[in-house]
Order: sequence, then structure tokens, then C-alpha cells
Amino acid sequence: MKKYISKIAFYAAATLTLAFGFTACEDEPDKFELAGGKPTIYYIRPVNVEAADSLLTGAYMGNSICIVGDNLRSVYKMVFNDQEATLNNSYITDNTILVDVPNEIPGEVSDLIYFITKDRDTVKYEFSVLVPGPVISSMSCEYAAPGTVATLYGDYFVDDPNVPLKLFVGDVEATVKNVTKGAIDFVVPDVEESNIRVTNIYGEAKSAFHYKDTRGLLFDFDGVTGLGNHGWHAQVIESDETSITGKFLRLGGADVTLSEDGGWDDSHFSFEYWPGQWTTPQEYTGDGILLTDLADFSDWENMSLKFEFYVPKSNPWMAGSMQIVFAGRDKVTLAGGLDVFGDEVPGANNSYFNGKELPRGLYTPWYPSGSFDTGDEWITVTVPFTNFIYGSDGTVATGKLTASDFTSLLIFVWSGGYTGTECHPILKLDNIRAVPNK
Repeated sequence: MKKYISKIAFYAAATLTLAFGFTACEDEPDKFELAGGKPTIYYIRPVNVEAADSLLTGAYMGNSICIVGDNLRSVYKMVFNDQEATLNNSYITDNTILVDVPNEIPGEVSDLIYFITKDRDTVKYEFSVLVPGPVISSMSCEYAAPGTVATLYGDYFVDDPNVPLKLFVGDVEATVKNVTKGAIDFVVPDVEESNIRVTNIYGEAKSAFHYKDTRGLLFDFDGVTGLGNHGWHAQVIESDETSITGKFLRLGGADVTLSEDGGWDDSHFSFEYWPGQWTTPQEYTGDGILLTDLADFSDWENMSLKFEFYVPKSNPWMAGSMQIVFAGRDKVTLAGGLDVFGDEVPGANNSYFNGKELPRGLYTPWYPSGSFDTGDEWITVTVPFTNFIYGSDGTVATGKLTASDFTSLLIFVWSGGYTGTECHPILKLDNIRAVPNK
């Protein structure tokens, strides 16, 4: 029976050994001299010294292995199936070669390593390159309209001619237009909320995200949650020929200028949702409920904020960061005063986010290229909550988030620590949601 090493454990062990076991070789790189003759291969083992007595007949792509033999300094080139490996002279001795298995999927599988000398003599050794099953990471737009072409991103999307790759949205097989190792273009079928599944010769994968995901939906701007502007500013909520699911939130505009330093302009670039009502005591009902009543944030460190996003080519975004700020009712509510929980809470204010204490996410896709648009298409943006670590100026915040801090939401294009170019951006957002990463 073949002995295969765990991909993750093997990679970690190889990294440690490479880091600590070969300093001397790196200090004297000129000592290497290519030898004549042919190599002799005895066996292949893990790089990890603790697992050195385990022999390998195969390893996953990208993993490091140790080849043991004689006259190995005669090896000029190594090819796994039909993929050439990168050799580092610092890791070659007469008796060992440390090498990474090529990370490209072989076109022709021979299950052989070819050891080639400078005189073009070749020694063959049986060894299997293991290809993982498909991995799904994201989708270009999770709300792409049926009949349009969307892109699924991930890895190991192998379309074998004998066992063709298939993609399913829910139970419906989609038409696949193009496949590369890291992406699949497909025609979106007419289905409701569903996972996406990919099968190929090496296995099957199922997406953690949903197509048309409604989990943790906070703002759809079409009445599903009933929430929208609930603060000082009434930003534009509209629909037009670009709409993806009815109405959307728009920040900025063709006649609105955003300064190169992302200067303060809350009238055009700040969307506030501050919970509460003008009642005594203050209630959190109707269009002023706590966001924690819509989504479960108890495991927020394993969640992300997602939304669909559209920036037209005609009005690219070139300055300021989109500051995404959640805060508890101890920092902001609509009306303030005594609330139904018996707490004295602050009312509407801008001091709670104007500084470095409250951690937030900063979304600045125009940096460093200097300009960003979505090519007149909707895309899905994902900002993991673990990335909510910044203050308003882009430096690391001094405070820490907790599950109770997710009762309100502010989205404000302002500052962020980068200087860009004065612009007139149009930013459209829809389907703002808090979803699990897995």
C-alpha cells in the first residue's frame, strides 16, 4: 500500500526544516559543483527529520520532499510527470536533494520523476504527484442574474477529458463556459438561494457561501428587512437600469466631489443606521431594531460582512477609504436617554467613530493602482470581521470588538490614511449581510 503524507502537516514540517536545517548551505552557496555521471535514487522521505523513517511513494503538489541517493549533485534537471521542478543548489548534496513538488497540475501523468544530468542522461523513479480535490473560495457576484456569465474562484479546477468537471447551483447543473486551475466561468441557472458544488476527477467541493445569500441579511433596501437610512443623513436609495435586486444605496454622484485626502463629506458619503425610536424609554423596534436582532454575531470572529458593489467606469473611485463601523448601543443610538433595558445610552453623534479607539474595517480597493471601478458590473465584496482592526486614520485601533458591538452600522467614505486623486465617484451597494465564513 502506498504511504502518503498529510498535506498540511508535511508542509509545516518542511517549512521548519528548511528554515533551521540548512543555514550552512546558504552561507556557502559557491561550494556546489555539478558532478558527472548518473544519480542513484534509493528512496524519498519527508523533509521533517522526525518523520524520516516514513518512505513516500507520492506527495501533494507544492509539498517539499527529500530525495536520498548517491551522486545527486549530478542532477541538472528534475521533472515530475511533465512538470519541471525548481532546483536550489543550496539544498543539493551528494546524498540528498530537497525539492518542492511542482504546483502545476500535470498534463500527462506517468507517475515518474525524471532525473536528468547535464549530459541529458535520464534516470526514472516511480512517484505519484497527488492533486487535491477542487477548492471553492468565492464568486464574482453572488447575486448574478440568471442567464448571465459569472466566475467561480478557487483552486484545482481540473477538467479531465475522461471525467469532465461539473458545476451545480443547488441541484441544477450549470453550463460551464471556461475552466482554468483557479477559475470557472459558467452560465447562472434560474434557481433560488443555493450552495454551489463542483465535481471533477479528483473529488467534490461545496461552497460555504450561498448564491443569492440571505443569511444575516441586514439591508436589502427593498423592504425585506425594512431597514434603511436611520440617522442624520438620508442617502439616496434608488433603482435604475443597473439594479441587481431592485433598490440599492448610492453614495456620491457625478456632481459630488471627493477630495484627494477623502475629506469629510457626510452629506454625500455617510450612511448611518443607528437603532432606537423617539420613545420614552427608548425602544428598539420597527425600523430601529438592534442589528443583533437580525443576525447572530456571537461567532463574529468567524464571519464576514458582504455586499454587492457597483462602481461605473464613468465615475471611478480614487480617494478615501470606505470605513465600515459597527458599534454597540453604549456608543450610539438614535434618540439616547434611558432605554428599555434600563441603561442610559448616548444619542446620535459622530464622536464615537471619529478616532482610533473603535475598530473598523477599511475598504480601499483603488489603492495602490490609483483608481477603481467594477467595469459596469456588480461584484460581491467580502470584508472579514477579523480585519476590523483599524482606526479612522488607517492605523491600528486601540480598542477591541465584542459581539455586543454589532447593534448599529456606519458606512462612511472618508480618510483612511491614503492620499488619492480628487474624483466624482458613484458607489452603489446592495444586500448588506453578515455571514459565516464556513
